[in-house]
Amino acid sequence: MQWLRLGTQQLHIIVRPGVQAPRFHHVALNVDDFAAVYWTARERKLHDESAFFSKMYELPDGAVQMYVRDPAGNLVEVDWPDARTLDARIQEDLIPLSATAPQTGDALIATLYLDRRDGGVDEVAACHHHGTSETSHE
Repeated sequence: MQWLRLGTQQLHIIVRPGVQAPRFHHVALNVDDFAAVYWTARERKLHDESAFFSKMYELPDGAVQMYVRDPAGNLVEVDWPDARTLDARIQEDLIPLSATAPQTGDALIATLYLDRRDGGVDEVAACHHHGTSETSHE
């Protein structure tokens, strides 16, 4: 069992022998140090090539999204608000989300960061997996 502190909140991760984590269910975390998470994930080979978006993506609004598997098999989405602020070595691994999932209509204005106002992003735009349906992730 691991208890992680997330600001004033906690996330409890429990490993139960014989119980398989659902393949696409996940928790999303905005982190304070994306580079540290990125390099640790690479070093420990936590990227899951079977996940719906197994690479590291730059979203239409410039945010970054990466998926990893924790030691219990849970899928974890790791988010960062601005690809431009990342080290150039990390930026080299970024793939535009549109290269995997076409971005049209609402997907072009969706954001993980609802308080953003840059680039014409409306603060009430909803994050709905960037305009893609759940079935398109599989």
